[in-house]
Amino acid sequence: MKIVVTGTRGIPRIMGGVETHCEELFPRIAAMGHDVTVIRRSCYVTDDNRGSEYRGVKLRDVYAPRKKSLEAIVHTLLAVVEAKRMKADILHIHAIGPSIMVPLARLLGLKVVTTHHGPDYDRQKWGLLARTMLKLGERWGARYSNAVIAISQVIADILMQKYHRPSHLIFNGVNKPAVSGKTDYIDSLGLEKGRYIVAVGRFVKEKCFDQLIEAYSQLPQCGFKLAIAGDADHEDEYSRSLKAAAHDNGVVLTGFIRGERLSQLLANAALFVLPSSHEGLPISLLEAMSYDRDVLVSDIPANRLPELAATDFFPCGDIQALSAELERKLQAAQPSRRYDLHNYDWNHIARQTVEVYDNILKK
Repeated sequence: MKIVVTGTRGIPRIMGGVETHCEELFPRIAAMGHDVTVIRRSCYVTDDNRGSEYRGVKLRDVYAPRKKSLEAIVHTLLAVVEAKRMKADILHIHAIGPSIMVPLARLLGLKVVTTHHGPDYDRQKWGLLARTMLKLGERWGARYSNAVIAISQVIADILMQKYHRPSHLIFNGVNKPAVSGKTDYIDSLGLEKGRYIVAVGRFVKEKCFDQLIEAYSQLPQCGFKLAIAGDADHEDEYSRSLKAAAHDNGVVLTGFIRGERLSQLLANAALFVLPSSHEGLPISLLEAMSYDRDVLVSDIPANRLPELAATDFFPCGDIQALSAELERKLQAAQPSRRYDLHNYDWNHIARQTVEVYDNILKK
């Protein structure tokens, strides 16, 4: 089966939840004997990830302007044409913005699967026009795709309620980490094992890291530091103000990290925090749970995983409540927990995804 993937910025080592999803999923599908090509946005190809193949997945770089309002739609248009030229059996489009090109792909005779990673029009960074286009992408993806995958029950419910479209519920996944036991990286950051809070994500408004920093600044002197791993795709006023607030409050900013560095940061934290106002199914939360970390997350529907307890949530946007819950969690000192993560196994997710492809081709 020849599978062509677009909608993602690309793989490997490119920041973003969709990108992490694709980096884990498609090498596994390729290992099952399928011909998989991920079409990458040229503006994210660097010396760190340049190449024509990654873990059995072919990589093809197609032009995309480095402008957040244009890069997804321009790149996906070109990627759909490229998929037709490649005679793809399945075109798999990720996220609702790129899904605006589903009708074109169908007109070209392609079999299309879309994965809905979350209602991106709720993100604060988008203006009216962009939100309108994202909603149109969601509608056209739901209406014209041969099959739709939802990464959470919340998203599956949205598709059914708004468009009466049944979807395949296939979760995001997480790997069980192999913890090295080293601490040289966190030592270099001035962090002490078990004496810091960690958050992970891009520097965009809906991650609410500004609220986390403010809540942290209100804590009494407790001896815990705050570290945030991530950065902005496109530097803007919000990301600059966030970095300034971090500096003023003694918050450690690591930049975008992966591999051993991220492993050390998660493995040795006292508490993982996710204050987001918008998520699909957050991979960063699953990763923290895979390291057996205690967690504190906003009470948005996407974060309400059944594996979490009622005491793991705080009211989204309530800085005073977040500060109080941070203090309570740190005083309780429960850095290590066990979670049942069998629903989020990437190998199982890969098999489920290929079943969706097979069903389309059989029809």
